[in-house]
Amino acid sequence: MPIKPDHIRETLDEYLDAHPDEKWRLAPIGELLDAGHDVTSRNTFDGHLTAGAILADPAGRVLLIKHRALNRWLLPGGHLEPQDGTFLEAAQRELTEETGIPASVVIPAGHRPLHIDAHHIPANPAKDEPSHRHFDFRYLFRTHTDAVELQEVEVTAAAWRYADEIENETLQARVLEALR
Repeated sequence: MPIKPDHIRETLDEYLDAHPDEKWRLAPIGELLDAGHDVTSRNTFDGHLTAGAILADPAGRVLLIKHRALNRWLLPGGHLEPQDGTFLEAAQRELTEETGIPASVVIPAGHRPLHIDAHHIPANPAKDEPSHRHFDFRYLFRTHTDAVELQEVEVTAAAWRYADEIENETLQARVLEALR
């Protein structure tokens, strides 16, 4: 069952209750919903929602993947699919799809996103996609494995990096706090 607007609003409200200083940055999500946009569709170019996974190992490292199209090191994650009932399910699915790490060896660290990132995606003429915004609902997972089997259609490499190397300062602080 696809992610419903009620789940989106409840998840966003719970997140903003914990991080009220981010309301201004994430206000466009509510505006898009209020305007009737299907923010779960990757074809909503005013902005759409995605799900990401922050996978941490016992040593305090997080798994990064090198995204083929963007040629950047990123967290595993991606677009929502019709079978995703929640953001947490979508983040877990994307983690498994991109890294080959099965759900059986990862444990979600909570049911609220650790971070919601808003970022610009450049136009992709090969896919006939204009530039647009992603709102990435990121969840923390823990694992004891380091065996990665890449999905090479979208991912060219993977690397475990210490959490203090995360570029986004807000995300870095939250991951470090959660791992203490």
